[in-house]
Amino acid sequence: MEKSHRQRPNPSSSSSTQFRSQKFRSNPTTKDGKFTKNNSPNAREDFVKPRRASQQTQQHVDDSSNLPVLLGTCPFMCPVAERTQRERLRDLAVFERVDGNPRKTSSDLAVKKFCRTISIRDMPTSDLRPLPVLEDTLDYLLSFLDSSEHPFEVVHDFIFDRTRSIRQDLSMQNIDNEKAIYMYEKMVRFHVRSLHKLRSCTNENISSVHYLNMEQLTKALTTLFNLYDINRSSESINENEAEFCSFYVLLHLGSNSQPTGESLSLWFRQVPIPIIKSKEMGFARRILRFFRMGNYKRFLLTTAAEASFLQYCIIEPYIIEVRALALSCINNGGYKLHPYPLTHLSKLLMMKESDLVSFCGACGLEMVTDEVGNKSLLTKQTTFCSPKGASQSYGFLNLEPFER
Repeated sequence: MEKSHRQRPNPSSSSSTQFRSQKFRSNPTTKDGKFTKNNSPNAREDFVKPRRASQQTQQHVDDSSNLPVLLGTCPFMCPVAERTQRERLRDLAVFERVDGNPRKTSSDLAVKKFCRTISIRDMPTSDLRPLPVLEDTLDYLLSFLDSSEHPFEVVHDFIFDRTRSIRQDLSMQNIDNEKAIYMYEKMVRFHVRSLHKLRSCTNENISSVHYLNMEQLTKALTTLFNLYDINRSSESINENEAEFCSFYVLLHLGSNSQPTGESLSLWFRQVPIPIIKSKEMGFARRILRFFRMGNYKRFLLTTAAEASFLQYCIIEPYIIEVRALALSCINNGGYKLHPYPLTHLSKLLMMKESDLVSFCGACGLEMVTDEVGNKSLLTKQTTFCSPKGASQSYGFLNLEPFER
């Protein structure tokens, strides 16, 4: 993996990096990925809560000394014993079945499932996949991401579970090199893309799927930051680190959002100076500032001009919030005798006029049409309300090819 080398002007950055690496080590009491015996920070699927450095280091040493070093030997995407058992129990995903048979799979189709409760000491190495197999398995899973043969929620459920199993195998073998970074980056991108794609799903349980996807996104992202720090040399940052740090900032757009339970201001103190000064982080910080200030015009224009697709996937649910704020300001601040032209409003909110009429109706506002057919928004209406329902039904003007 290539790295970009930039000199850090901050002489204390090495200590900042050390603190940040310590902060993101795992908490043995975390519910997700729990092990039944001999819990170990190095044998965990996720890294979640921070602890003070002295406690953390001592716990790490004590736990690691009691655990064997595991090196996986399974040559398949799914261990033979698990594959046989799941055939017998008809526990095969639709993507794992031979000719659609729920009791028949193969080594080319079956992928190891995530196991929430597992004993590290009793884990046979034949059930753990080595790094090359994990890399191939991940690429195989992500090849389903753009499949149109099945609804996306079905595809997501399959990739979601099997990538958690990959993360578990990586952690149990203490694989924390640059190849692990590359794999975690791919898995974070999967969860970010899913934020966008799940919004078009109409399943009645989709809200819980959204929640679980966001939960695993933040856990995978936090582990990725830990891996960056482990592999950091004194004068370099990873080539993709600024991009993924920008994701973390954008995840705080919600009024009460603290994805990992830590305030954003404290997190910023631990970020290396070159990342703070990067283009990606500059964009994320401006978007965060415009959103919190209620500067809807600059928020929308900056998003349209500078957002990458993955950044847009995170920002997307907040766009309707910003548009509603803009409508509220125009409605309350306009002149009663001068309706606001729809063509101007369309450019301001970056929406198609047809979508804008529908959006205004969702906000309880009425349009008027003049004698030549031009529509305008009546101002000073007292019926304004925040829109409810699916925000994904309203597109983003000039970004249609980008969204596709």
